[in-house]
Amino acid sequence: MKALICLAAIIIFLPRITSAQLTTAPSGNNKKASVSERIGLTDVTIHYDRPGVKGREGKIWGQLVPVGFTDPGFGSSKAAPWRAGANENTTFEFTNDVKIAGQPLPAGKYGFFVAYGPDECTLIFSKNSSSWGQFYYNEQEDALRVKVKPVALDNSVEWLKYEFMNETENTATVALEWEKVSIPFTVETDYVKDQIASFRRELRSDKGFNWQGWNQAAQWCVQHNTNLEEALLWSDSATSVNFGGDRSFPAWSTKALVLNKLGRNDEATAVMKKSLPLAGMNEMHQYGRMLVQQKKPAEALEVFKQNFDKHPSEFTTLMGLTRGYSATGDYKSALKYARQALSLAPDQINKTTVQAAIDKLTAGKDVN
Repeated sequence: MKALICLAAIIIFLPRITSAQLTTAPSGNNKKASVSERIGLTDVTIHYDRPGVKGREGKIWGQLVPVGFTDPGFGSSKAAPWRAGANENTTFEFTNDVKIAGQPLPAGKYGFFVAYGPDECTLIFSKNSSSWGQFYYNEQEDALRVKVKPVALDNSVEWLKYEFMNETENTATVALEWEKVSIPFTVETDYVKDQIASFRRELRSDKGFNWQGWNQAAQWCVQHNTNLEEALLWSDSATSVNFGGDRSFPAWSTKALVLNKLGRNDEATAVMKKSLPLAGMNEMHQYGRMLVQQKKPAEALEVFKQNFDKHPSEFTTLMGLTRGYSATGDYKSALKYARQALSLAPDQINKTTVQAAIDKLTAGKDVN
């Protein structure tokens, strides 16, 4: 009796045996894969299983991958597209809103399907990203459908793959490639909107505790000629005592650039004059060169002179006077300072540059 009680106790405390399976390779010797790319500020991530051609050349498209919508013979779907891979759903995930082939798609994770046709394919992004394959596809869950043209490939692709190509600042082409067919489509992000939204978030974090963050955001807006009124507020913060940029020439020069973009040129000029004493030698030199590019030779020469007074007989300031006098048409004075700069040139590249300037001035030509 005691033996039976002990045996019963052992059975009671034995762990339950479940049907959990150990990890193995995907069925059919397919390959699991993922690929991602950042487009603008948007991370695009694709998870998929890669079937192989495996000697089935000429039998993939239109046969193994059916045309249009078909009854898979299992599950609830009676008119399903291809799962755009093998095994479980192929999924796309976007961290920001995007456009697919020009059509809007909100940020999120989607099941991806393709209704194949030799002349036109329908790409389907489904709100259901967790079902297995196409067996439970439901068109009521579609988030987006777009039509694209398949492209014939010269060389066969053995294992199905997704590739990013033709990247720009805010777009990329995503191509599904298998055997001798590519199905490409564009993914476009609103980089400007996403970047500004990112600035607004980050400037409320610890990244907004110093002037550099505010200045960087304002500079970006100047470079992209957008959001200028808010950029001016950001530059106000960058140049304030609270954030430590009140003694920073780069912060003040950014504010002047914003004011110029807004058409408030007199205010921009006043800001630069006020902040020039804060500038280092190279910063003043670059500001002078910018004035030359803006066709303001008299103002540029004045800046170059101030820089020379603060840093006399330096290669940089001598070249500044060379450029300043040349911009005003005083080639004789420009030549004088160019010859002085030649002996102070720090390397052969600069010597070559100065000599070329001397040759131009001797011929009566502007060096700028």
